[in-house]
Amino acid sequence: MKVPTALSARLPRLRRAKPTGMAGVTAPVRADRRTKNLTKRLRPGDIAIIDHVDIDRVSAEALVECGVSAVVNAARSISGRYPNLGPQLIVEAGIPLVDEVGPEIFAQVEEGERLRLEGGVLMRGDTVVAKGTEQDDESVKAAMIEARAGLAVQLEAFAANTMEYLRRERTLLLEGVGVPDLATQIEGRHVLIVVRGYHYREDLAALRPYIREYQPVIIGVDGGADALLEAGYRPDIIVGDFDSVSDRALACGAELVVHAYRDGRAPGLRRLTELGYEAVVFPATGTSEDVAMMLADDAGAALIVAVGTHATLEEFLDKGRAGMASTFLTRLRVGGKLVDAKGVSRLHRSRISPWTLLLLVAASLLTIVVAAYSSPAGQVYMTFLAVRWDAFLYWLTGLFA
Repeated sequence: MKVPTALSARLPRLRRAKPTGMAGVTAPVRADRRTKNLTKRLRPGDIAIIDHVDIDRVSAEALVECGVSAVVNAARSISGRYPNLGPQLIVEAGIPLVDEVGPEIFAQVEEGERLRLEGGVLMRGDTVVAKGTEQDDESVKAAMIEARAGLAVQLEAFAANTMEYLRRERTLLLEGVGVPDLATQIEGRHVLIVVRGYHYREDLAALRPYIREYQPVIIGVDGGADALLEAGYRPDIIVGDFDSVSDRALACGAELVVHAYRDGRAPGLRRLTELGYEAVVFPATGTSEDVAMMLADDAGAALIVAVGTHATLEEFLDKGRAGMASTFLTRLRVGGKLVDAKGVSRLHRSRISPWTLLLLVAASLLTIVVAAYSSPAGQVYMTFLAVRWDAFLYWLTGLFA
């Protein structure tokens, strides 16, 4: 399997040679059981210690972009349940990947201490701290082939989760019961939903002409709000559980919608309350990107453009959780309103063509010339310009006389 095009374009500046011989990799270690939290603290050259079964593509891209020198996983990077996309990206970026060192590693290392990784062994001086299995391109490809063989089982589980979600949320999906009202005016407008997922930077860059022309309502989903600020846009609405949104994004003035559990529990609301922000609570099963789409649809959006969301079956499974079944059904509910960012960037053309602009400029110049000739002051000015032109021609001719 090849590295996706958008990521492979960035790999040359991140690629590094694999360690050989006894030199290995010696670098500070940073550890966290949640990869998403760890990437916020990682520095170029660090050894990342994670506990991530079936590393997905988004997490792998984040680790590669942080410039880590190695990834040590307490769990299995490919469990065999489905062909997850992350490990292939890591090894093709030239980053050593060591699997199954065990969860006890988090109690055995200190944040920032320098350790040495040789093959599948993590060492402190001459003492072995943890030992695992080093993955390479061949072992990852072999594991992926085995995982694809069991894909039918995952499809059956995905279908079962989809039916269970439909049973629990049928009133929300079919009738919109429980969708809160928003202060932001959406009726009849385009809505841009940004998730910090697959190729979000490239998609946002490609959508600049569309955003400039249509001025859509912009919704950031959790970390998507920070992605928007990085791209130079201010979100109108931020949706999510607020575990990965920066304080800077919360202070940008956007309307805040907390995605709560179906029973009403909203862990993210506590953080907002402590910071003094008011928020709307939306209890719903599923993912925060589903909540954003349902909010936009229920509020009467004319078109919903999605950036960084899941679009293919492989991406649904790559996320590796049952909640992704809700994403599939949400897309069925939204229907023809939903357009992927890549489709918009390919199809959108400015309604003002270059030829129209040229004609407008020509018409303006013609109007100025006519106005100049039709007024006494204009005639005097034109006579002055004619004299200056003759003087210029006389000077130019003199250079070659």
